[in-house]
Amino acid sequence: MSWRISILDKSPVAENETAADALARTLSLAKQAEALGFHRFWIAEHHNTDQLASPSPELLIAWILGQTKRIRVGSGGVMLQHYSPYKVAENFNVLAAIAPGRVDLGVGKAPGGLPLSTHALQRGLNQQEKGSFAEQLAQLNGWLSPSDNELRATPQPATPAQGFLLGASTDSARLAASLDWNFVFAAHLNGDPDLLRDVIATWRANSSREVIVAVQAIVASTQAQADELAQKVEVWGVELANGQRVTVASEEQAYAFARQAGSEPLRIARRAQSLLAGTAESVRQQLQTLHETWGIDEFIIDTPVAEGNARTQSLRLLAQARFAGEVLV
Repeated sequence: MSWRISILDKSPVAENETAADALARTLSLAKQAEALGFHRFWIAEHHNTDQLASPSPELLIAWILGQTKRIRVGSGGVMLQHYSPYKVAENFNVLAAIAPGRVDLGVGKAPGGLPLSTHALQRGLNQQEKGSFAEQLAQLNGWLSPSDNELRATPQPATPAQGFLLGASTDSARLAASLDWNFVFAAHLNGDPDLLRDVIATWRANSSREVIVAVQAIVASTQAQADELAQKVEVWGVELANGQRVTVASEEQAYAFARQAGSEPLRIARRAQSLLAGTAESVRQQLQTLHETWGIDEFIIDTPVAEGNARTQSLRLLAQARFAGEVLV
C-alpha cells in the first residue's frame, strides 16, 4: 500500500460555536494529524461566510507551523485572482524561511466566495494589468524562484515552498505541468469519473510528478452513522450567461451567486461527488481501490462535517485504518 493521506481543513463553524472554537479545533486537528501520520495539513480560503472561519490561510499556516514539528502545512489554496503574485510570493517565502521544507503553496482559480466578496477583495485592482490566471501563476512562479534581479520577493529561503495548482480540468493539469508544479485534481468538487480519467491521463502525458487527488470522506463507527452525515453534504455547479462557472455548497448559494453576479443562470445542478462514506475499513478499501485503478499517490481528505467530535473521529478512524500495523516515526 503506497499511498499517502493528507487533510484539507476549512475551519467549519458548527451550530452553537464561535469562529474561535472552529479555529482552535483546526489547530488541534493539525497536531493530531501530525501524530496520526497524515502527510500534509492544508487550510482552505473562503470569504464572507459565517459557516467557515478560514479567509486567510497564510495566518493559520504560520500559527500551525509554530506548534507542529514535522507535518507539511500549506494552503488549499490561495485564490490568486484576488492578490498580487508578488505579495503571495513574499508571504510564502517568509513561511518557508520559518519552517524550511515544510511549506506548501496551493493555488486555486476559484473566487472562494460569492461575487460581493470578490468585488470587495479586488476593489482598486486593475484586472487587465493582472492578466489571465495562467499569466498570474507564471508571475508567482517567477517570484518564488531565486533571483539576482534588483527586484526580488524577499526573503529568499533556502528551500522554497512547494507549488501546487488545484483544479478540475485537463487545462489546469497542462498549466501545472508547463510550470513544473504539482497538481491536485479537485474530485471533492467534481467527482465525474470520466473527467478523473481524462485529467490523470493528461497529467501523466505532460508531467512526471505524482498523482494527487482531493476527495471528500466521512468515516464513522457504523455505516448508518456515516450515511446520515453524508446526506447533509451537497455540491452544486453553477453556469452563468456571463461565462462564469463555479462550485458552491448548496442550491441557495447557487442562486445567490447568480443574483450577486447580476447574470442569468444557464444551469444550476447538483453535482456528482467522490464522497466516500462508511466505516474506517470500508473507506480505506475504497481509497485502496482508487489507488489501484488510477495509480493515485496521495489523497487530500476533505471531511465535510462541521460538528467537532464527528469530524475529529472521522479523521482519527481513517488514519488508524490506513496505518494499521505500520510504525510511524
